[in-house]
Amino acid sequence: MKRRDLLKAAATGIAAAPLALSSTTANAGDNVRLRMQTLYGTETDDLYKMFADDIKTVSNKTVRIQRFRGSELVPNDQMLDSVAKGTLDMCQGYAGYWAGQLDIAKIESGIPGAWASYDEAIYLHQKQGLTALLEEAYAEKGVKYLGAVFGGPYDLLTTKPVKSLEDLKKMKIRATATVAGILEKFDIPTVYLPSQELYIALSTGAIDGVIYGGSLEYKALKLHESAKYYTYLNMINPGYADGMLINMKKWESLSEDQQKAIELATAKHAVNMHAWNVNGCLDVNGEGIFEFASLPEADSKALTAAAMDVWKEEAAKSPRNAKAIEAITATAKATGRV
Repeated sequence: MKRRDLLKAAATGIAAAPLALSSTTANAGDNVRLRMQTLYGTETDDLYKMFADDIKTVSNKTVRIQRFRGSELVPNDQMLDSVAKGTLDMCQGYAGYWAGQLDIAKIESGIPGAWASYDEAIYLHQKQGLTALLEEAYAEKGVKYLGAVFGGPYDLLTTKPVKSLEDLKKMKIRATATVAGILEKFDIPTVYLPSQELYIALSTGAIDGVIYGGSLEYKALKLHESAKYYTYLNMINPGYADGMLINMKKWESLSEDQQKAIELATAKHAVNMHAWNVNGCLDVNGEGIFEFASLPEADSKALTAAAMDVWKEEAAKSPRNAKAIEAITATAKATGRV
């Protein structure tokens, strides 16, 4: 892609970027190579190649990204600590993995009920101040928060059919701390496992189901070989948010133009990855490898009510969390959801 084409794309809003960089000129400077780990495997290679190419192009070849797939350098749930220490320069990670280290992590990752559409999620971040709160929180860890990367669906996959929440009481479900806090209110057993362990855990019966993503991700992990029952939970859409992070000292060592190149490429990547995820799920849904169902309306309402209780619990953790929940509530009111 030519540099002028990338900038043209940004100017026409393809990245929904907070920066208007229609005339960015990256100055020649020190060449920088950044080691970056992501959550994903080979299925996203093209997306991250485009991300790296965009940064290389807009920075006039002064910044290059060396991307590593999920857990290739460090376990996925240790990426925040690794970026803070400089073991990794960058990562695209899921804050639910470090809920014990960051007060606002559960909220960032997509606390159930936080948003009901992609547009609402963007509004919450950009207009209601959630991005600013996340920047503040990560800066305290020595990390620069570059922005959210919203995923697609976030639903339940099980080895046996699920007709109600009552059925789940007899199963063990893999969930992050964010969702586990909801399920445990219904006496549903949960356990946390990293993504690379899900295939073996399902195939051996160590767990009965997972809440990890949508049909695209479940197929990519080959989970359909052991579990084919997909249940829509309707708790949140998009179902989760990753965060793009970079070591603060590394960030501050970059020139202003190099920083802008990374910001622009991150904003474009976020839109591309969300579209890839949603479109891919629709493609997989038509392949017939999963059987789809939804929870009864009464169960969905019960999950929503439980989510509101979790909002209160999160707000009580810190003044920053209280501000974030105020922003979520204001956004929900603006869209008529509460």
